[in-house]
Amino acid sequence: MGKRSRQRQKNQTAGRDSRDNGWGAGYADIVKENKLFEHYYKEQGLVPDGEFEQFMEALREPLPATIRITGYKRYPDEQAWHTNMSRKIIRKSPLLEKFHQFLVSETESGNISRQEAVSMIPPLLLKIEPHHKILDMCAAPGSKTAQLIEMLHSDMDVPFPEGFVIANDVDNKRCYLLVHQAKRLNSPCIMVVNHDASCIPTLQIDSDGKKDILFYDRILCDVPCSGDGTMRKNIDVWKKWTTSNSLHLHGLQLRIAVRGVEQLAVGGRMVYSTCSLNPIEDEAVIAALLEKSEGALELADCSADLPGLKWMPGVTSWKLMTKEGQWFSDWSEVPSSRHTQIRPTMFPPKDPEKLASMHLERCMRILPHHQNTGGFFVAVLEKKSLMPWNKRYPKGNGQAEEAPKGASLTQEATAKQDGVCGPPPLKKMRLFGYKEDPFVFLTEDDPVFTTIQSFYDLSPGFPKLNVLTRTHEGKKRHLYMVSKELRNVLLNNSERMKVINTGVKVWSRNSDGEEFGCAFRLAQEGIYTLQPYIRSRIIRVSVEDIKVLLTQENPFLSKLEDDAHAQAKKLGMGSIVLKYIPNPNNPAEPQCPIQLCGWRGKTSIRAFVPRNERFHYLRMLGVEVFRDKQGLGQKRRDGDKEGKEEVADEVEKEEEGAAENEEDLDLENANENGSSEPKTDSGNQGTSS
Repeated sequence: MGKRSRQRQKNQTAGRDSRDNGWGAGYADIVKENKLFEHYYKEQGLVPDGEFEQFMEALREPLPATIRITGYKRYPDEQAWHTNMSRKIIRKSPLLEKFHQFLVSETESGNISRQEAVSMIPPLLLKIEPHHKILDMCAAPGSKTAQLIEMLHSDMDVPFPEGFVIANDVDNKRCYLLVHQAKRLNSPCIMVVNHDASCIPTLQIDSDGKKDILFYDRILCDVPCSGDGTMRKNIDVWKKWTTSNSLHLHGLQLRIAVRGVEQLAVGGRMVYSTCSLNPIEDEAVIAALLEKSEGALELADCSADLPGLKWMPGVTSWKLMTKEGQWFSDWSEVPSSRHTQIRPTMFPPKDPEKLASMHLERCMRILPHHQNTGGFFVAVLEKKSLMPWNKRYPKGNGQAEEAPKGASLTQEATAKQDGVCGPPPLKKMRLFGYKEDPFVFLTEDDPVFTTIQSFYDLSPGFPKLNVLTRTHEGKKRHLYMVSKELRNVLLNNSERMKVINTGVKVWSRNSDGEEFGCAFRLAQEGIYTLQPYIRSRIIRVSVEDIKVLLTQENPFLSKLEDDAHAQAKKLGMGSIVLKYIPNPNNPAEPQCPIQLCGWRGKTSIRAFVPRNERFHYLRMLGVEVFRDKQGLGQKRRDGDKEGKEEVADEVEKEEEGAAENEEDLDLENANENGSSEPKTDSGNQGTSS
């Protein structure tokens, strides 16, 4: 839901807050009752005996707000927190105004994510390591994608992990919500692409001078679903829920899962998840996938992986119900008139031995009343060998070629006849939605490097070939960096995939150009990626220096402490790195390094840091940054805060549909800190066009 539609809803429901019992505006008149839903889930027997009323009562209660602290920024291990308060209470209570501002600000600067507790489970079960190649098939709005990126960067001392995340979504607009989420983390190892997950293209990479197929070590398959596990936050589900939702989605879910395991490396792991409790979308998809795999896939036993999590084992029997209330227990009972809506794969396997060998009890269903969460389903699949339809096309590396077009189409036709999903037909890629600028990698001898190299004294190991821009013609406005492995993917697949965004911005052009010694100034979002290669233009600063730099608009050099002042006087005008190194002998000060982009002027010095990041560092140093609503110019700032809140809501609620346009998402801080700076060329402020 975009800003405008949200505002319309707010206007229509003004004055109802006193009657909405803790739910958000617009939900006052929705009765949290659905007899068909209750009847269906009582019959399925998914809830333990004697607990059904507790289950329903939990669904009627507001979902507690939960947050996750960004994992790679050297925070303690207790990284997820549960508040027992709904989002509305946090937003509306005057007593919680400071806490609310903290949440909005820290979310925007990437230090926390406001993410539902059960949504955090799939990435944890993937067991990601920094060298893994990861595909997130249905990634928007991106809270799980952010987790995947964090896991890649578990060692902050490695600017370019070997692994990467390719995050895909079929909805072009929702891809920009995904971009917004990913960009907060400033990683050079993330690429956002826009494809139908059920036929996402097979990518190629260069491997020792030869073309090879890209197989992923880890795949997150969080498929579109009916979402009845989200009733506590998506209140519309109460009135819209019907059994036909799952019947319509089952086939798509299975096709996406099949396409996922095709692209999984042998020995790799894929997590299939939904926010639905319905076996038609859950165990039925897993059972069909296992049956089709003929032993190539195995459900992993994850019972010991998340100690403390309460979950119900997957079920081995379930029934199917039409929206008219008619029940079917087996495909043989389904009249031919229903064969277009109901498929054989929606039922449990009939062979008891085959059913037992699948170990469906290893699936995990999280029920809302057990730990005050949303409802969720998750299954972890491990690939033991090639998928049977790929074995006819072996490659020397033990993986497989993409099946030839004729074979793929034949298998797809056969699959449609017998109700089992086969490999997708090869389709010509159709580009749609927003037109993206090209990705252009710089060469090692590009003249742009001449002054950059000398001005910043880049180390010999600086990977020039990883630098890219988004224009073929005219001046380069912004320079970005990607990891070597993502560069490999980009260069070999430009005709196969539609890339929405990749890379982290490291330099922006100054329109005043060479008079400062270099036409490009450092960008804060890329500083942690770039700084290990910079050997000059660095000023080591103290805690007190940082307080001055982040609270004063344009302080004189003399405002710095003696050591930093002496360093600054030795440097000419231009872009600088302000670097704080922790002192282990002074535990009262922050014990993590801080690196800020700055500008050394003629007589003054300043930090160029986005506002929310500024607030973050000041909080770390114990400086109060609460903004009084009565303050001068507060209207503009409140409006900005409201915009951030809507983006956070969009992500946290994981609604279908995205904001109405890119501006609604505030993809970039067009004015990084609300103050003047060396003029930069206008144009694209990020790698999203």
